[in-house]
Amino acid sequence: MKRAYRNLAETIRQADPDASFGIEFWDGETLSLCSNPRATLRLKSENAARDLLARKWLAFGEAYTAGDIEVDGDLQELLRLGMAVSFDDAPSTFRHKLELLRIWAKTLNTRGRSPQNIASHYDRGDDFYALYLDDTMAYSCAYFENGCSALEQAQLSKYEHICRKLMLKSADRVVDVGCGWGGMLIYAAQKYGIKGLGCTLSHNQYKYANNKIRRLGLHNQIEVVLEDYRNLQGTFDKFVSIGMFEHVGREFIPLFMKKTSQILNRGGVGLLHTIGKDVKSSRDPWIMTYIFPGGYLPHLAEIIESMGKRGFSILDVENLRMHYARTLELWTENYERNIDKVREMYDEEFVRMWRLFLNSCSVAFKYGEPRLYQILFSNGLNNDLPLTRSHCYKPPCN
Repeated sequence: MKRAYRNLAETIRQADPDASFGIEFWDGETLSLCSNPRATLRLKSENAARDLLARKWLAFGEAYTAGDIEVDGDLQELLRLGMAVSFDDAPSTFRHKLELLRIWAKTLNTRGRSPQNIASHYDRGDDFYALYLDDTMAYSCAYFENGCSALEQAQLSKYEHICRKLMLKSADRVVDVGCGWGGMLIYAAQKYGIKGLGCTLSHNQYKYANNKIRRLGLHNQIEVVLEDYRNLQGTFDKFVSIGMFEHVGREFIPLFMKKTSQILNRGGVGLLHTIGKDVKSSRDPWIMTYIFPGGYLPHLAEIIESMGKRGFSILDVENLRMHYARTLELWTENYERNIDKVREMYDEEFVRMWRLFLNSCSVAFKYGEPRLYQILFSNGLNNDLPLTRSHCYKPPCN
């Protein structure tokens, strides 16, 4: 088995000759690519080492969470090197493939299962999320108009960027599918005077959003309902969905697009803000099991194709990949700054699990497959839209 790890180390050396990496085995033996490695993988038991080779990233996440694997030094450097050699794409056992199939079947986003999938992540408590989010409680990619933007300002800039793309005006009725804690609707109501409806399956988000809406005196303009997107009724001038499409699932993408076409007026403009990939690839079993059950990152082509089949006209696609990497860096810094408070809320395994989640996502956007797409579209053709995108980047004319 140690030979397999030596081969892995050599593969890493070939992929990155400057890799600063080491391994410490359960019996104290060490293997290092340099004298002072930036990251050292400590395999604390032979069973953990064997499981890691058989079950790849899923085993790493489980063992790291349990403390059976430690990482000395820079965790993100170790994760980067794993992506550099496509560690999780290596051939796996038949048993591992069956395990992945069971994970997929167990977390399928049916009407009955979706509320459980959402609750397992988003209903951990607003106090917990407030430890690493900002005051907007925006839980999606921010928009850094300059590299020095603070997190809250970058989240407000994201809302403004979307509002300009949608060309919002006070007469608009807006639907926000998967509205989270209500930040986008609140911003649009306050600045643009829109009326709108948001939906979420999270009880925490539903209560928080409506309490804030009432506190701000916006209850005559906007409302958040505790409802599955599949059950939404009515029609709207503008559509937006920010960070929710990842929870739809591949099997339900056509249904999502059908519902969107039903509730968005003909000629109406919509924006889908979602994590995705350039090409089709395998799902992340650890994330699906422990962080986002039912999660699926679609590749761009299947999103565009599904939109086209519903008669949507694609107006613009923007990739904000590095904006999300920066967002995750700031979330990770906030998390570590409040780590003692997290320990008071949860146990040490949760602390380690969420640390791995935030760090692995940050590394994935910098070096891996995930992208962050903002896809602007109209429901059918609209010949009255601006010919350029200048309205997205300049203050609108009075």
